Amino acid sequence: MNLLNFLPDNDIQKLQEWYRLNYEATLKGRYIVFDTIFPLLQHLPSTVFKKEVLGYSSNNIPIYKITAGTGSKKILIWSQMHGNESTGTKSLFDLFRFLAHAKFKNVTENILSKCTLVFIPMLNPDGAILFTRENAQNIDLNRDAVNRVAPESNLLRNVLDTFRPEYCFNLHDQRTIFNIEGTCNPATLSFLAPSENLERTITSGRIETMQVIVSMNQLLQKLIPNQIGRYTDEFYPTATGDNFQKLGHNTILIESGHFKNDYQRDVTREYHFYALLQGIIHIANNYKTNYKDYFKIPNNDIKFLDVIYNNVTVFENGIKKTTSVGVQVKFKVKEGVLTRYEHIEKIGDLSNYFTYNYINAENSTIKELKLSNS
Repeated sequence: MNLLNFLPDNDIQKLQEWYRLNYEATLKGRYIVFDTIFPLLQHLPSTVFKKEVLGYSSNNIPIYKITAGTGSKKILIWSQMHGNESTGTKSLFDLFRFLAHAKFKNVTENILSKCTLVFIPMLNPDGAILFTRENAQNIDLNRDAVNRVAPESNLLRNVLDTFRPEYCFNLHDQRTIFNIEGTCNPATLSFLAPSENLERTITSGRIETMQVIVSMNQLLQKLIPNQIGRYTDEFYPTATGDNFQKLGHNTILIESGHFKNDYQRDVTREYHFYALLQGIIHIANNYKTNYKDYFKIPNNDIKFLDVIYNNVTVFENGIKKTTSVGVQVKFKVKEGVLTRYEHIEKIGDLSNYFTYNYINAENSTIKELKLSNS
């Protein structure tokens, strides 16, 4: 069953109208920390959600588990495994508002009667405060699935082993360097059906995962055509998605990326919300797609830049030349405030790279551009 089948006249605009009036407006920007979401957790309606403290982070911040639905289809969804990747968290709270709202009752009743959903809306609250991938112990939780040194990794694995979901959604953010292969478009969302071995074998579990991704892509192509990519399926022996997939829990990786001028990822989150909703509907109703269409989704490429400065003056062996400088916008926390800066990503001939922002920097040097690493 496709999400569109539930909407009046199969009109996605009805859902878009609801979203723009009802998304979780208190969550904006990229700096989302536990103190930001705690009031929202406290006010989740008990008629729909059951909330409990799953455990605590390395720095003793609560990590919450939210449960909704009573159905036999078990789905586990977590966000901010990397603390500086917050788009998925915003989308989850948008989804919470949708599940608690009466506007599309046929959709919510279908989901909540057929599925049991378990959410961990911020797995790495310490990294969120620091705005780092790693937790307070400097551990990348997405590479800690085997050794499970971090307490957060153990909490996630304990939920997996006790809940035993059929499907998992692993929510991440990707850099703006990614574009859709063969196009000048940024990869606004990218998907991955993780490999289970070095050979990247197409197992029955991966086929089921690919079918969900095909379903989400079919919907998104109606909204943001040619801005959906496929993340590399290289096998990582210690990665969470790869290991969960290998254990028999079909795991869909969603990578939130760039949309034009959306450096706060507050446009991308909307499309992320639609993707999640479509993926859940697909699973709830045993919707079938041709898994081979997964391979028709273009690969991510790495040729998108936030700014390209052309005609920048450089000196090589005392000889004055001009070149191009490609910049990626990055963020860091300084005195508790998230600050934005421009970081040099590429220098040289950038004629094969793309951006929305070309700047003629004639008669300027790299140092005069005041880039972070110049």
